[in-house]
Amino acid sequence: MIKLIECPRDAMQGIREWIPTEKKVAYINQLLEVGFDTIDFGSFVSPKAIPQMKDTAAVLEQLNLSSSSSKLLAIVANQRGANAAVAHEEITYLGYPFSISETFQLRNT
Repeated sequence: MIKLIECPRDAMQGIREWIPTEKKVAYINQLLEVGFDTIDFGSFVSPKAIPQMKDTAAVLEQLNLSSSSSKLLAIVANQRGANAAVAHEEITYLGYPFSISETFQLRNT
C-alpha cells in the first residue's frame, strides 16, 4: 500500500512574507479534499524560530475535516510544543526534526 504525505508546512515556513491565516486554511482545505493519507500542516514551535507557524492552532481550528479521511501531522521541537499539539485531538501524528549532526540539531531546536 502506498501512502501519500503532503507537506505544505515545509514550503510555508520558508516564506519570509507573512501568509495570512485565511490563505493557509484555504490551501490546506483544498489538500484535504484531494485525499492524501497525511498532511503535515503546521508546527508548534517558537514563533521566534519560525514566525510563519505562529498561527498553527488558529489554522487547525478553521480546517474542514468533516469530509476528509486525511490525517494531520504537526511538527514539534520540544516538550512545550508537544504539549500544545496533543491538546488538539484532530492531530494524528507528531513529527520531531532529528539530525545525526549535533550542530544542525542544536540550531534546529
